[in-house]
Amino acid sequence: MHTNKSLITGTFVAGLSFAALTELPPAFAEMYVAGTAGVNFADRINSIAGTGASVGVPDLNPAPNPDFDLQNSIVYGAKVGYFPGHRWYGVEGEVLHTTPHIKSLDPEPGIHNSGIHMRVTTVGANFIARYPGRTFQPYAGAGIGAAIAHIGDTATVRSDSDVAAAWNVLAGLRAFITPKIAIFGEYKYVGATLKFDQALGDLGGFSGNYRAQYVLGGLSYHF
Repeated sequence: MHTNKSLITGTFVAGLSFAALTELPPAFAEMYVAGTAGVNFADRINSIAGTGASVGVPDLNPAPNPDFDLQNSIVYGAKVGYFPGHRWYGVEGEVLHTTPHIKSLDPEPGIHNSGIHMRVTTVGANFIARYPGRTFQPYAGAGIGAAIAHIGDTATVRSDSDVAAAWNVLAGLRAFITPKIAIFGEYKYVGATLKFDQALGDLGGFSGNYRAQYVLGGLSYHF
């Protein structure tokens, strides 16, 4: 738990440090903090493959290894942004948390898991391009970071965690309701390759590509 917190803090600080690398003095820069929440329309974990003792073995039923369907869930988090000189480009650090539980996992024929609890926290830094309008600011961006994933215990699957490289692309619209306060809506597509090496005990584990679509709304304060 402490390791995860340290990773989140370190990655977040690194993103903000990158944002601060500008030649313009702070008086000519725009910064903001924001809270956000929405829905994770989780896709499947696809391209499933065995790891450890299960490498190369299509031991999940049915063969070849199936995709793992995920539940839609709530997603929430926070953002910090920096635009040098109120320009059209800037950077943004963010932390988002969601719980897209695996609906079912059948490790062997005749054995069925009704579902596996999974949580995913993504920490990243994004490059943002925007139209710097006074009231409306459409924007788009892309970024990289880390996905911190954890699955829970079941009768046949062990609790396991993974930290993997993650990426995202996004688009949104920000609308100012006062000179310093704005609301925004955002679409984000997120991806990472997760590996749970100890999930099946002596049989090894599995890896797969996590994909999710976030629809977010939020409130930002600019200063």
